[in-house]
Formats: sequence, structure tokens, C-alpha cells
Amino acid sequence: MDFSVKPVLTGDKTVLRPFTAADADTMWEIVNDPEVVRFTFEPTSELTLDRLRSWYGVRTADPDRLDLAVTDRATGELVGEVVLYEWDPAARSCTFRTLLGPRGRDRGLGSEATRLIVGHAFGQVGLHRVQLEVYADNPRARRAYEKAGFVVEGVRREAALRGGTRVDEVLMAVLGHEWRARERRR
Repeated sequence: MDFSVKPVLTGDKTVLRPFTAADADTMWEIVNDPEVVRFTFEPTSELTLDRLRSWYGVRTADPDRLDLAVTDRATGELVGEVVLYEWDPAARSCTFRTLLGPRGRDRGLGSEATRLIVGHAFGQVGLHRVQLEVYADNPRARRAYEKAGFVVEGVRREAALRGGTRVDEVLMAVLGHEWRARERRR
């Protein structure tokens, strides 16, 4: 199994859908939001609007990662993204990341989007493990991840220098059998 199928996942509050090149302008605004900049790991190259247009225009072709736009189900507005990447077929694992712009925060959209894509990873793709990294000073994201069943596996102390301050990186993961047991209890 891989990520060649790019699904549309629908929840009560959100719809996750494949990106299109037309999403780049909104994502440009989102990735330049001060809170997104503060809590997102540094990009490996200089971000420009043209690079984002190119990036989101080809996301649907990659069989080794799944990038989905997070949209508000009520309005259709694009509010962020969820991504499964660093796929390891032998271990049946991958890394997860998400970011939401200001219009997607504090309404449960991130929690639901996380639950939808992680559920897809375990239920449809057949993964065994999904992991992530989050800065220790991002309690909103930590709560959303914990609500989705992620548990802290470790901390890389003072691993990042953000705005002149050293910040811990928290490693979290959820396993397929933990996810299934949790979903049965829901």
C-alpha cells in the first residue's frame, strides 16, 4: 500500500481534499501567518509564492506522501493542510504534520482533520505507526494530537533555536492497534 490514492475525507466540521495549484495563494497567506511561522519547522528552501504554486500543483502525483487541504465544511474555505510523509514501507510508518491558519483555529477543525487523516492512514493505507514532532511551547497542537491518541515518546531538549530562545522538540506517535482500540471506545 502507498499514498497514490488521494482521497476526499469528510467529517462533521471539515473536508480534507487534494490540493490544486489554485490553493497556493491562500496557503501563501497561511504559511506567512505569525503563529504558523512560530510553530512550524524551518523550510528546507526559501519559500516564494511561485514555489508554492508549483508545490501544490504537483502534490497529487506523489505516491510516497499524502498532502490534503483542510477546508471548513460549512463554507468550503481553505484553512490549512494535513500531511503524511517520510513513508517507510518496511516499517509501515510515516510522519504526520499539520498547520492551520487563523481562520481554522480554536473551532475543533484541527482535531477533526488530524483524526480523519490518521484514521485513513491506519484504516485504508494499513500503516502500523504514525509519528510527529511538535515544539514544546505549542500547547494547542499538543492537545489536538493527544485527543487523537498520540502519546509522548521523548523530548529533544533545547533542540531548536526559535526567535532567540531554545525550545524542546516533543516526539509523539500513535500505533494502529492503539488507534483502533480508541476508535471502538468513541
